[in-house]
Amino acid sequence: MSLPAPKFSQADVTVSQRETLYDGFFRMERLRLQHALFEGETASMLSRELFVRDDAVCVLLYDPRRDAVVLVEQFRIGALDDEHSPWLLELVAGIVEPGEDCADVARREAAEEAAATLGRMENICRYHVSPGGSREVIHLLCAEVDSSGLGGVHGLADEGEDILVHVVDRADAYQGVVTGRINNAATIMALQWLQLNSGRLRMAWGA
Repeated sequence: MSLPAPKFSQADVTVSQRETLYDGFFRMERLRLQHALFEGETASMLSRELFVRDDAVCVLLYDPRRDAVVLVEQFRIGALDDEHSPWLLELVAGIVEPGEDCADVARREAAEEAAATLGRMENICRYHVSPGGSREVIHLLCAEVDSSGLGGVHGLADEGEDILVHVVDRADAYQGVVTGRINNAATIMALQWLQLNSGRLRMAWGA
């Protein structure tokens, strides 16, 4: 059986009030709204808090000639209570600024976070991070890179970045997904995708 099309659209939601509760590094809003119900009625007025963050790009840097990936390690406040470590192994990532497309963001952040120059790219997917309370959307990409000479500490000091770059064999990186050493969604998804597509990429990208 095929997947069903969405029953409703944005037109089936009425927002009557939008209040900013906090506006700092991130923004928090409270919305009062009503939406259509599956049995043909309209929901009573609802109050919902919404975490507001702009779209972001996460890009897996893949060296098809060495069959290796470039990962970055940095402190994450959201992982502060992680019993293993609040320093996570992640993909290069950044927020989409006005006038940028996803490829622009990937190239800018790869240069800032890993001193890397990207080649060809493929889209992996676009997904909602936590739609129960956040509007953040991630655009997940894979990009070709020459990993020779990459490493060291990078990032923008005025943004509080302190980023350690690792070049890791693809098989070892995927084992990190299996064991749970890699424990953030974008990196897990990208490495699982690469596990399925690395052979095709190596052929397409001339490895």
